[in-house]
Amino acid sequence: MNFKQIILYGICGVLTTLIDIIAYWAVSRVFGVSVVTSTVIAWLVAVFFAYWSNRKYVFESKATSFFAVIFEAVYFFACRIATGVLDVVIMYLFADLAGLNDVIVKTVSNIIVIILNYVASKMFIFKERKSNS
Repeated sequence: MNFKQIILYGICGVLTTLIDIIAYWAVSRVFGVSVVTSTVIAWLVAVFFAYWSNRKYVFESKATSFFAVIFEAVYFFACRIATGVLDVVIMYLFADLAGLNDVIVKTVSNIIVIILNYVASKMFIFKERKSNS
């Protein structure tokens, strides 16, 4: 088990979560945008930060060729889309329908998403691949 990687992922995850929550709060409270739209906008801001920080600091990606980077990015964003949809569903069910505090629901949702994203990143996205060259 790579503790340095887990610690860095935790730090980047906390920063990503803070960016997501702050962006959500700003869009929903300052601009008065709906819960679901605010969630999507916050997710977009956070996922761009997450890709950069995970690629550079956490998993120290060795992908350098155009196709290797594209492959990595497509998998990263596809995974984040899946967990982003999960985030929106959680927000809709528990904040909109159930009427729970949206910021608390957003925080819990982010914890679930972070765990799922680490597993996907470690096992599939930033996994070192053997080169044919």
